[in-house]
Amino acid sequence: MREGHKRIAIGDLCEFVNGNGFRPPDWKQTGLPIIRIQNLNGSKVFNYFDGIPKDKWIVEPGDLLFAWAGVRGVSFGPTIWSGPRGVLNQHIFRVVPAKGVDRYWLYLALQIVTTRIEANAHGFKSSLVHVQKAGITDQIVGLPPLPEQHKIAEILRTWDEAIEKLKVLRAVKRDHLTGLQQTFFGRGGAFPNGWEKRPLSSICTRVRRRNGGGEHPVMSISAKSGFLMQSDKFSRDMAGSSVERYTLLREGEFAYNKGNSLTAPYGCIFPLDRPTALVPFVYFCFALNRNMNRDFYAHLFAAGALNHQLSRLINSGVRNDGLLNLNADDFFGCKAPVPPLKEQEEIAAALTAAKGELVLLDAQTEALQRQKCGLMQKLLTGEWRVKVKAG
Repeated sequence: MREGHKRIAIGDLCEFVNGNGFRPPDWKQTGLPIIRIQNLNGSKVFNYFDGIPKDKWIVEPGDLLFAWAGVRGVSFGPTIWSGPRGVLNQHIFRVVPAKGVDRYWLYLALQIVTTRIEANAHGFKSSLVHVQKAGITDQIVGLPPLPEQHKIAEILRTWDEAIEKLKVLRAVKRDHLTGLQQTFFGRGGAFPNGWEKRPLSSICTRVRRRNGGGEHPVMSISAKSGFLMQSDKFSRDMAGSSVERYTLLREGEFAYNKGNSLTAPYGCIFPLDRPTALVPFVYFCFALNRNMNRDFYAHLFAAGALNHQLSRLINSGVRNDGLLNLNADDFFGCKAPVPPLKEQEEIAAALTAAKGELVLLDAQTEALQRQKCGLMQKLLTGEWRVKVKAG
């Protein structure tokens, strides 16, 4: 630790005030919103408490909060509350800085502490982090003089503001993409008038080829990310000896994962974007016929355009293995629009451009977040000192 930075426990820099264990009987339709972990992640859905709250439960806009139970990299850790005045539930602390501690500097120091705690999180569900109060308050950080805290906070707040602006812009672009999808593909399974609608079986060929002994990556489909190496998705290769039964997919061919998830309750369909892959035999795989634009149908499937039909076909919910009860004939019997090829190409180009803007904004946001993390590491450890004007 550099000169001027005192080593001190987080618990000596602030007070951690716990919320209340609100239960369903406490949840009302009016009153003060109950702030839960999902609300720290941007959810605007609240339950309400209409009783008389204790002062320690009250949260005001701008208060510093710390979720001590949550998901690593998502909801565990510090937040500066930007929502309405409300009451705090038991999984979140309100953090009150001590005299001589800059609130925003403390917020940044708690981010460093969060990274440290998350790095040591273990267990079967290591993505979940749950710590005792002492696990936070006993963490040691370097405390610079108050004027230097102010300056560090001012510097890093600039990065936070830039990141927030990109997130706001991304939300606008995301809404624009959603609007385009609804314009092109309709809503609730009602495709635009004038387009021919044909069953999937008439516009594609089912793929059932097996591995002929070659070396191919073993992959699975994630509803959020598309094709992933199975070892990355599950932290290990799940195929084992059953890999001989896996389907060999070639670039541009599609696979439907009929696994149920919150992101894709009726499964998800993606095209393969690499030369080959082996995918689970339970996936329904297919190749589009000629004169069908792959990008158009990739966008159509990603927009959930078949969900309305699938919801009516899947009557008995999810099986014990987590897969939806849907047979191949019913899936390939789903009808998809078949506009003229030129129109497919034009629509695909527009949607690809809109998605490209989101990818660019994500890359810019990630770059700023990396820069901020690097600056935090240098400034909050005292490796880099900032000049503070006297007086």
